[in-house]
Amino acid sequence: MIVGGSTARPVKIEDLLESRLSARLDRLDFRSRKIFAGKMQGERRSKKRGQSVEFDDYREYVSGDDLRHIDWNVFARFDRLFIKLFLEEEDLALHVALDASASMDAGEPSKLVFASRLAMALAYVGLCGNNRVGLSVFGVPGMFAPDADAEGEGRSKVSISRLADLRGKHHVPRVARFLMDSVWPESRRSGPAGGAGLTTFSDALTTIARQRVGKGVMVVISDFLIDPKAGGYEVGLRSLAAAGGYDTWAMQVLSPSELEPEREVQAGVTGDLRLTDIETGRAAEVTITAPLIRKYKERLERYCNDLHSYCAARQITHVLTRSDASIETLILETLRRQGMVG
Repeated sequence: MIVGGSTARPVKIEDLLESRLSARLDRLDFRSRKIFAGKMQGERRSKKRGQSVEFDDYREYVSGDDLRHIDWNVFARFDRLFIKLFLEEEDLALHVALDASASMDAGEPSKLVFASRLAMALAYVGLCGNNRVGLSVFGVPGMFAPDADAEGEGRSKVSISRLADLRGKHHVPRVARFLMDSVWPESRRSGPAGGAGLTTFSDALTTIARQRVGKGVMVVISDFLIDPKAGGYEVGLRSLAAAGGYDTWAMQVLSPSELEPEREVQAGVTGDLRLTDIETGRAAEVTITAPLIRKYKERLERYCNDLHSYCAARQITHVLTRSDASIETLILETLRRQGMVG
């Protein structure tokens, strides 16, 4: 591992996915509260009737039915023609969208390292289940380029690093390399990102929604701490919901110090401080007091509750987790209980 900032950054696949965890994930597969038709026949049971090997029911023969599906044993007994019906197996896609903006590359443990490990673990489950698995990484400082078609100078468009859909467990090393190269490219710089991450969060999700391939489960991993003045999270999530075809999950990752700032006080962070926004570079003078911490926690709770309600109204499942949480527990217990995997 390479140590940069707070938490060591992954440099090999074992840093992203421990063998002990992968062994426990081998038996899982993705579930969906919705039934989706994919591009090709896969291993996903559908409520539709098809031509797989698993028998489901009979119906009477009607003119035009395939004669190969007539059950002649039933005809011999009842002198009536019946067609065998089978459960159709359909392809399911998993797409993981990872926010790698500057605000994510903070906290102890690092939110970004945790999010990358979570993305790797979910991709592993998808590949083991022979699902189509695709990933997108957006918000990396330095990924934003001038938009030549945009009106006005200085406007930016989001650049998204995307891994096209893969299928099969043998692609696990490729997914790991993609995450390490995309989340921590050589060009990634520390410090403010010039506001790009803030202004393009919704643009990124809107672009991902438009570029979707097939249908299935969409997992967005982010802290969702987007300044409303910079567009907030609403437009992006609304774009995913409006696009249809996704069973969407919003995985919100916050660090322990964001959830419990009193820890910083106990560590000696008190008095008059100058705080700098890691994404915009804007600074603010604050005095750390017990009432201020109480007010901060109330506002954070309200913010997270609003996000939860916004998601629920659009049939998006919101899950809040800490960057010091056990990914094994998160997947095998929380996400299993909520129906993402099983």
